[in-house]
Amino acid sequence: MSEISAEQVAHLANLARIALTEDEIEHLTTELGQIMQAVEQVNQVATPDVPPTSHPIPMQNVFRDDVVGDTVLTAEQAVSGAPEADGGRFVVSAILGEEQ
Repeated sequence: MSEISAEQVAHLANLARIALTEDEIEHLTTELGQIMQAVEQVNQVATPDVPPTSHPIPMQNVFRDDVVGDTVLTAEQAVSGAPEADGGRFVVSAILGEEQ
C-alpha cells in the first residue's frame, strides 16, 4: 500500500475547490492515511467466498396492503389550523416568483 502525501491531499482539495491551510492538509494527510490502512485491512480479510454486504444483518422493507378506508377528516377540518385557507384549500405564497 502506498502512503498518501500532503501534495496529493492538496491536489484533491484543489480539485474539490476546497481551500485548506497547511495545518488542515497535514491533519487530513494523517486521517486519509489511516482510512487507507483500514481499507487495506478489510481487503486482506475479504475473500471471494464472502459476499459483499452493506449491512451486517439482512434488511428488507416492510410493506402493508394499501387499503382504502373511510376518511373521517373533512377538507375544512384539514385546513382549520392553516395560517391561511380558501375554502378547503391551503393558501401559500408562490415559490417561482409568479402566480401559477
